[in-house]
Amino acid sequence: MEAINFFIQMFEKYLDNNPLTRKPVNLYGPADYIISLGGKRLRPVFVLLGYSLYKDNIEYSLEAGRAVEVFHNFTLLHDDIMDKAEIRRGKPTVHIKYNTNTAILTGDVMMVHALQCILNYNEPILVKRLLDVFTKMAFEVCEGQQLDMDFESKTDVTIEEYLEMITLKTSVLLATSIQMGAILGGADEADQKHLYEFAKNFGIAFQLQDDVLDTFGEAAQVGKRIGGDILQNKKTYLYLKSIELASDSQKAKLFELYSSEVGVVEQEKINAVKSIYDDVLIREYARQVIEAYRDLSISHLQACKINQSQKESISSFINDIIFRKN
Repeated sequence: MEAINFFIQMFEKYLDNNPLTRKPVNLYGPADYIISLGGKRLRPVFVLLGYSLYKDNIEYSLEAGRAVEVFHNFTLLHDDIMDKAEIRRGKPTVHIKYNTNTAILTGDVMMVHALQCILNYNEPILVKRLLDVFTKMAFEVCEGQQLDMDFESKTDVTIEEYLEMITLKTSVLLATSIQMGAILGGADEADQKHLYEFAKNFGIAFQLQDDVLDTFGEAAQVGKRIGGDILQNKKTYLYLKSIELASDSQKAKLFELYSSEVGVVEQEKINAVKSIYDDVLIREYARQVIEAYRDLSISHLQACKINQSQKESISSFINDIIFRKN
């Protein structure tokens, strides 16, 4: 989709021209650092995409795109601290490159900056509508993060609970991003709702694929250590579905490996879990669920009052992103 590449280039240029850095540099510099690490820029792209479906002057939506990108990177910064992650997009995480206290405070100021980006529109009614959806999303992302941490020690997590957690932690930000673009573009309530559901279900499929890549991807492509979810005892779909499918002996082994008291070499733990995953064909089960959410996402896109060529182009784009290798 040529428009997506255009949106990315436009947004990257906007970021370059609007850095966060100001005094004290030790507070704002780490924010520019994590944002400079790149990534897919999906959230701001979804803002620009949502806007472009209804209006042509894309530049008007850039500040809202900056709001969601700064917020997204704020969540990554704090998430890396909680997960004790050392690598983000192939580079040291902020708390490793600087220190934990700096990372916490920089994350805080990034959250405030994201709100300021919305306030920069300076149109009271529009700002109120944007803040309503943005703050709702921010609450939900925090709730999803707490659930994610709770699940590390909880032994009876269900697949339904896991899907709720990733919806809150990941999907609602994507959904809110495209809705914010649609609000700025003047979309009606029905289209806003369908676009929100389109992006939400896409986000679930996206996160499920991320889980697959965390376990079965290539470190050089993914940009982080493979097996991190396993080492942190995260109850991902791969783990939860494998518990359903595993034999009694395999199930007992998974429970043992996911015990915080197990003293095994990290790579041995990763390899042992992956071996069971392979035995129960977990990647095929995961692909079926990912495709189901992909299809649901596209069905909401088809219900929008936009032209068919746009629908086909966006559908092709999200399919490529879902079944990515990094």
